[in-house]
Amino acid sequence: MIAEPIAHTLESLTEKLTGLSNIEALRTLADLFPGEVVFSTSLGYEDQVITDLIRANDIPIRIFTLDTGRMFAETYSVWKKTNDRYATKIEAFFPDRTAEEALMSTKGPYSFYDSVENRKECCGIRKVEPLNRALKGQKIWVTGIRAEQSANRQSMPQLEWDEAHSLYKFHPLMDWTFDEVKQYVKDNNVPYNPLHDKGFVSIGCQPCTRAIQPGEDFRAGRWWWEDNSKKECGLHTHEEAFKP
Repeated sequence: MIAEPIAHTLESLTEKLTGLSNIEALRTLADLFPGEVVFSTSLGYEDQVITDLIRANDIPIRIFTLDTGRMFAETYSVWKKTNDRYATKIEAFFPDRTAEEALMSTKGPYSFYDSVENRKECCGIRKVEPLNRALKGQKIWVTGIRAEQSANRQSMPQLEWDEAHSLYKFHPLMDWTFDEVKQYVKDNNVPYNPLHDKGFVSIGCQPCTRAIQPGEDFRAGRWWWEDNSKKECGLHTHEEAFKP
């Protein structure tokens, strides 16, 4: 049986959030867990919406990003524009230097193309381990996950208990469509990654992300050389947290 904090159970928190707008829900969580709510942004469409919800409404939630060392130049650009727009400073978490150097020295810069295991190793070093550090001591992890993004995300509830990190995950945009996300960005003049205008619906590391064609699955552009419809990097799976 999954252990949950005594003060707040999944059931009680879900009840508190039921019927609230996204802004009200985020503010409620920030009030219930002061200083213990964080939002992880990849600076894509969905995450830019959540950043706007948080910063435009002065909700005290920390925002961080994982700089894998393989990001697009356009991603760094929207990072700066976001800091400037909201007079904020998005925190950065980098891969462990020793682990990254060992990977590059022993397997080279493109080992992730050779096997799924190698790709997951790279994701583990560049994304999962830094995420573990970023989430340490936190109670709520806010994400930009939407049910429409992939088949294995359609069954996720808006609020869930993450056993690997011993905290709650809240997905405010879970029921939003891609069109609703884009419309919010347009209506509120939210800075966004220009790669979205070139067919990129999901933007991660530069070697591992490509634009998708009309009719392709949302995740088709991630790890595009792999023949797997349930492609994840380990950030949002229910596996044990990565340990180098």
